[in-house]
Amino acid sequence: MPDVLTPVLTDNWDAAESWKLSDYESRGGYEALKKALGMQPDDLITAVKDSGLRGRGGAGFPTGMKWSFIPQDNPKPKYLVVNADESEPGTCKDIPLMMASPHTLVEGVAISSFAIRANHAFIYIRGEVLHVIRRVQAAVAEAYAAGHLGKNIHGSGYDLDVVVHSGAGAYICGEETALLEGLEGRRGQPRLRPPFPAVAGLYASPTVINNVESIASVPSIVGHGADWFASMGTEKSKGFGIFSLSGHVRTPGQYEAPLGITLRELIDLAGGMREGHELKFWTPGGSSTPLLTSEHLDVPLDFEGVSGVGSMLGTRALQLFDETTCVVRAVLRWTEFYKHESCGKCTPCREGTWWLVQTLAALEKGQGSEADLDLLLDQCDNILGRSFCALGDGATSPISSSIKYFRDEYVAHLTQGGCPFDPAKSTAWARQEVSA
Repeated sequence: MPDVLTPVLTDNWDAAESWKLSDYESRGGYEALKKALGMQPDDLITAVKDSGLRGRGGAGFPTGMKWSFIPQDNPKPKYLVVNADESEPGTCKDIPLMMASPHTLVEGVAISSFAIRANHAFIYIRGEVLHVIRRVQAAVAEAYAAGHLGKNIHGSGYDLDVVVHSGAGAYICGEETALLEGLEGRRGQPRLRPPFPAVAGLYASPTVINNVESIASVPSIVGHGADWFASMGTEKSKGFGIFSLSGHVRTPGQYEAPLGITLRELIDLAGGMREGHELKFWTPGGSSTPLLTSEHLDVPLDFEGVSGVGSMLGTRALQLFDETTCVVRAVLRWTEFYKHESCGKCTPCREGTWWLVQTLAALEKGQGSEADLDLLLDQCDNILGRSFCALGDGATSPISSSIKYFRDEYVAHLTQGGCPFDPAKSTAWARQEVSA
């Protein structure tokens, strides 16, 4: 089973001082940058295309194709923006990556910027994680001092300035156009598209926006070749990725493996579920993805496999819950998060998430009737596809999927006058469900 793991991005995490330039260079760090600077930018874009790398931030859009959208005949400056505003419940891969090996990201930024012919790059990090901001800032300073950034990098004639930007801390800034608004000093709210960022992004100039893990994967592709990367994963979901296991497993943490691995295999790697308990439900890509159940243990964790069972791979944030967890209460907590983080720009999300919380809170207390479940689904239907950005859609995902798989548990809240998992309301039904 250990052979399933493919430590590439996480390979140096066990080093005593993995975040320092000296350690990174001792393992071959920045050799890929030197190789890239001797290539043509278009050849780099082609290599990333051929590797099959798809965005690791959730959407899964082909990275090389996104780079090729930049209009090189546009006289305006080109920009690379790294989205490091990781803040969705359950998502926790980019922050440990930046803490353990920030130079992997910095080298990826330099190569990617050269490929799209950008001379300015921004790393937008969530403001609350001050320790991460300081770690990446220190890595950027080391890279400047060593000549990996700045003027005439390694005598190539290529100049690159990198800015580490501290975000304002809003979840909505993980949406790429809201992130651009924050970078420009305005309130973080999504922009109307078109125009798309590739044409008019940061400062109305052509801009590529990529997730941390996407950019950090580029040095290994350049160093080992596109075929090496494409040899891992599945036919349409190439390469490896960091799977974040949290919740009721014996050993939660980051597991780097080829796309297409199953949750059953990952649970085995994590030592199994906590003793005496079984998996009840889980999220494949964070709280904004439709939840799945123990019936889906053998679904390939790639973009197509997860989509085929009605969910999304997302950020591979695998939150695992055993039979002691009330699904209604868990979904309510997630929905409260989305209500709080809605930027308020559009009515379906601003008003819709508020009403979702009201309805869910009443059901969780055992108030209302079974007809309220249909009301809840109707509210979700009126939000889905109608909000300004994906926040509204994400808020509906755990609700509609939980009713699909656990409608009886919602009904039990009504018949029992509250949560049957509450010790004060322990009933034969609850005991039966827990043992099932």
